[in-house]
Amino acid sequence: MFPNGANAYIDDIGKFINLKDGSIRTAIDTGCGVASWGAYLLSRDILPMSFAPRDTHEAQVQFALERGVPALIGIIASKRLPYPSRAFDMAHCSRCLIPWGQHGGLFLIEVDRVLRPGGYWILSGPPIHWKKYWKGWERTKEDLNAEQTTIENVAKSLCWKKLIEQDDISIWQKPNNHLNCKVHRKRLTQNPPFCPGAQDADKAWYTEMETCLTTLPEVSNSEEIAGGELAKWPERLYAIPPRVSKGTVPHVTAEVFQQDAELWKKRVSYYKYVNQQLGQAGRYRNVLDMNAHLGGFAAALIDYPLWVMNVVPVEAKVNTLGVIYERGLIGTYQNWCEAMSTYPRTYDLIHADSVFSLYKDRCEMEDILLEMDRILRPEGSVIFRDDVDVVIKIKNVIDRLEWDSVIVDHEDGPHQRGKLLLAVKNYWTAPAPDQEELQTAT
Repeated sequence: MFPNGANAYIDDIGKFINLKDGSIRTAIDTGCGVASWGAYLLSRDILPMSFAPRDTHEAQVQFALERGVPALIGIIASKRLPYPSRAFDMAHCSRCLIPWGQHGGLFLIEVDRVLRPGGYWILSGPPIHWKKYWKGWERTKEDLNAEQTTIENVAKSLCWKKLIEQDDISIWQKPNNHLNCKVHRKRLTQNPPFCPGAQDADKAWYTEMETCLTTLPEVSNSEEIAGGELAKWPERLYAIPPRVSKGTVPHVTAEVFQQDAELWKKRVSYYKYVNQQLGQAGRYRNVLDMNAHLGGFAAALIDYPLWVMNVVPVEAKVNTLGVIYERGLIGTYQNWCEAMSTYPRTYDLIHADSVFSLYKDRCEMEDILLEMDRILRPEGSVIFRDDVDVVIKIKNVIDRLEWDSVIVDHEDGPHQRGKLLLAVKNYWTAPAPDQEELQTAT
């Protein structure tokens, strides 16, 4: 897919989009393959979310995670992608085989939902530059021309502006707001309607996609960025996120956000004290935060050579995943009574803050712990935070899983009901049968 290498391909993109000034931080790669694009973005301080299905190429996402690149098993089909609206600064498809122009442009409409105002969509491979490659693609010129024309028309109906088509790359840009979009769309013969105002654009767990355009927040002038302007990276990490400053996240104020950031700096410092391996370069690479809230745990680890998949449980009282993305971090929604869209043995460190209190009476503790065991690699670690009674119950189960574990005091001292449980998953094999069993079997 990248004849001159993924790095050179990204350099070509960088000729048209500024990838160095901190304005591009989060990116989504649809149909990512083994996530080479995402891997080379990481070295440029751009955090990718790569996804692909399990298809004829087998376990692409597993290869990506084994490379230490953020990835999930996923596909654009009938359900929304498990991300909030206005999440990504850049979206990408290189030979991803997604029929962008079909089904009323449904899949591009979904990309529009998760793309921030002013964000970019990059398409390379068929049908781009078909006049040169059509014979090698074993398709007719008429077919490829029709496909590209349909994509162009859908992009126009979304009010996207085409910035460039050069060699194998085409780039479109989403508008900063929809102030002039309604006027523009009246000139088109076909376009999807705007979604009803009551629709929750951030709801994305088992939520059907619709052929309607997600309405951006209102603005007062055509230069204003809908939803609020984001600070550039790395200031973006601790700047007050627009969703917070505008009061759209219940119970989360600027003061609450700042207090949470300081709290997690303190907690991670304590984690490093009780788990000295956390400070060792290379010990952990793929990290999962099962109940991320505002992303404070991931933010406090930003200087470590690792990445964090921030999960906001569907059952959480407040949907904060949009805040996490506005901070320049990545994550997904998840119901922990179900399996996660990842392969076995794909995470090195799991952080579980109050997960079992949240899921009390929702599903069995053993089922969640078995799922954690599935996705944790051998010699991987877990940090549990919870009430002491819950922690004791967790320890009783993981002892039967043959994990090594120890309960330690809360960072605020032994008189706190909250406790930490540090655990390590061991290598283990089933015991060999004795000679009498072998003879009986024979």
